[in-house]
Order: sequence, then structure tokens, then C-alpha cells
Amino acid sequence: MKYICTLLLLIIYFDAGAGISKHRVLIDRPARMTADTDTVVRKQSLSIGVTLGSDASFFGRTGPVKYPFLNTDVIYNAKSGFFIYGSAYKVFGSAPTIDENDLGAGYLYRAGTQFSGNISYTRFFFNRNALIIKSASSNDINFKNSYDWKILKSSIILDYLFGESDDFFVTISHSKYFETSWGIFDDKDYLSFNPSVNIILGTQNFVQKYSTNHPGKLGYDYGSIFIHDDAKDNSHFNALNYSFKIPIAYNRPHYTVEFSYKYSIPVNVEGLLRNHKESFYNLTFYYVFY
Repeated sequence: MKYICTLLLLIIYFDAGAGISKHRVLIDRPARMTADTDTVVRKQSLSIGVTLGSDASFFGRTGPVKYPFLNTDVIYNAKSGFFIYGSAYKVFGSAPTIDENDLGAGYLYRAGTQFSGNISYTRFFFNRNALIIKSASSNDINFKNSYDWKILKSSIILDYLFGESDDFFVTISHSKYFETSWGIFDDKDYLSFNPSVNIILGTQNFVQKYSTNHPGKLGYDYGSIFIHDDAKDNSHFNALNYSFKIPIAYNRPHYTVEFSYKYSIPVNVEGLLRNHKESFYNLTFYYVFY
């Protein structure tokens, strides 16, 4: 409860400030890869990126042990706003060479100078031996809307995931983008920052399906009565996670290198999965061809 109160106070404070003076999208997944610095490409482009992370996370939940990962993305943006993308995901410590491949498409739109968003569909392809927690979901419909209050940017993201399990998520994010007015090595580079506070609400049926698909991987002894009770709890729509994220990026005209730190507080952890407060570290590099 204390985390809920803290987050609500932050949201109330930011929104109140927005009503006084009127300025700048995202959490972990913008139009797939434009990183946390919110650098949205406005022209036809091809982007290629690589991310190294300390632990695989899925809507505020992690697996029974830490799984550092390597992720690669390729995205094509058209001038019209349509984009297509693909990615490959390798979790260190698991048997498959590639744990997951994704394909997707979507559309970026803007209504005025302050309101923007995107809608996309993603298809996940998992190796049958993949141990990542998201492997019970194979489809994601993502709808994101953001409003720039000038003092900060607020985003609401809706995700409907379906496959072996069905889940619905609402992610609320408040972020503030700013960058240096001076260069680091010359006049073509700069540093950018996009700290954010985020809350994830939703169901967690994917946790129950994960435990069914990977018997013994959670390391707990359970019977059918507990499986039934867990499945019931996992279907409830609850707050799942609170997080605070601080990304710092070095930018040049065609590429960005970003380091991000995120402190995650999982709540309402139901069923057989046991999560705890955790720090996440990501290092991302992406290159844009215009």
C-alpha cells in the first residue's frame, strides 16, 4: 500500500504542475526500438539495435532465476508512419541458441504538437526449450497514447496478449526528456536523459501457464488444489509492478549508446512465482540509416 500511495502522490504532483505551465514517449518498448530517450524518427529510415540486459523481465515479472539476455532489433520506418520490425532474443543460461524471434508491424501517428501514439501487432516465436517467463504468450496487440504536458510526458499503454494464455495490461508512465545544449567531443553529439516513473496493472495468467509448461522449473512442490487456486488468483486484474527508471544516452547523428538503470517493485505476486525488488541494468546501441 505504501508504494501505491507514493506513486499516486507523484502522479498527482506531476499532473498538477502540468496544469500550471504547458512541453515532451515511452517506457521499455517504443515503436520497438527508439530506446528510452524518445528519439522518434520522422523520415524513412532503417534502424538496427542491440541490447544487453541483466535479467529478462515481462510486465513486471521475472523467472525463477536471473536470466541475462542479448536482444537484437531491426525496424523499418516509412514516412507515412507505418513500420515493420523483427527481433531475436537470446537468454544466457538456457539451452536454445535463440530463445525467441519476433515479427511485427504498426503505425505511428500524431494529433497536434502534444498528442502522439502508435498501435502495433507482434507475433512471438519461442523455442520449445525457452525458459523466459513470457513464453506462454504468442501474440500482442499494443496501443499507446502519449500527451506532452511540457513539464513531463504522460503515456498510457494497453496490451492484449493471447496464445496459450490470455492477459490484459495497462501501463502508465510519466517521464521527462531533456538533453544537453553542448557537445561532448564536437558540436554533433549530446547527452540525453529520460527518467520515468511507471506502474503496470493487469492479469498474470501467463505465470500459471509458464509453471504448467515448465514443471519443476519454479522449484516448488505443489498439488493440483494449489494449481487451481493459483490460476484463479492470476486471472484477477491488479497492480503488478512499480518501477523507477533512469536512462542516460550518448547521441550522434546516426547512432545512440544508452545505459539505463531501473528499480522494480513487484506487487500482488500470485501463484507459484516468487518475485522480489530488483535492480535492472541495460546497455543499448542502435544505428539509424536514413
